[in-house]
Amino acid sequence: MDGVRPLNADAVGLGLRRALLGPLRSAAATDFDFLELAPENWIGVGGRYGDALGELAARHPLVCHGLSLSLGGTEPLDETFLTRVRRFLDQHQVRLYSEHLSYCSDDGHLYDLLPIPFTEEAVHHVAARIRQTQDIVGRRIALENTSTYATPHQEMSEIDFTNAVLAEADCELLLDVNNVYVNSINHRYDASAFLAALPGERIAYIHVAGHYDEADDLKIDTHGAPVKDAVWSLLGEAYRRFGARPTLLERDFNFPPYAELVSELDTVRAVLREHAPAAARQAHG
Repeated sequence: MDGVRPLNADAVGLGLRRALLGPLRSAAATDFDFLELAPENWIGVGGRYGDALGELAARHPLVCHGLSLSLGGTEPLDETFLTRVRRFLDQHQVRLYSEHLSYCSDDGHLYDLLPIPFTEEAVHHVAARIRQTQDIVGRRIALENTSTYATPHQEMSEIDFTNAVLAEADCELLLDVNNVYVNSINHRYDASAFLAALPGERIAYIHVAGHYDEADDLKIDTHGAPVKDAVWSLLGEAYRRFGARPTLLERDFNFPPYAELVSELDTVRAVLREHAPAAARQAHG
């Protein structure tokens, strides 16, 4: 991966969404440090969108966050698609490629990220598919812990399942702090204990996002609202425990004015400075 630009540990980023192309292209250099995109939405895109992608990729490091690989599914992996992903990653010098620890297909695309049964059999199945993916794309990938609202066939806890998959697949972790918080409420576990049990050395980068309060005991991961105070607090705890990590502010719809997104990125930086100041200083040499 010659030429790939590494991310500083204290880098903050935004999602590359077509609705934000104008503000992102005219953004000040200090607004954000990297952009994240779904390769499914950009592979083979030409015209003005392709030109915009090329311009942004030349100016900012990119990471890719997949949507449709369905690592927990039973259908064979789409090797043709993964080969196209590898070419895309190489073309745009993408530092990181991540996917969800879930499945989204079963004899057709299900248009949702569904929970994998927490079983030993599922650990082996998913880990084998991750290793196959890594062989095809030619790099280690990062797995995101996902939000869930039911946990069918649960023979082990979410944290034990997640750690078992990471170890057997020998892949990295995309730590979604909002998903930890949402799941801790929905499934009534201790979010701090979940963080404490994670293998910090595997955390490639972090997601932080907003959610919807359906009820006191039910939170819905939406990516369509500002980050809530409880999630900011959990992000600070993650920094204290693991040190600085590149952090992506997720916003997929209901976009506020661009200045409000930049303000949230500034909050990420403030949380980092407060809770991992030494790591932040080290990241700048």
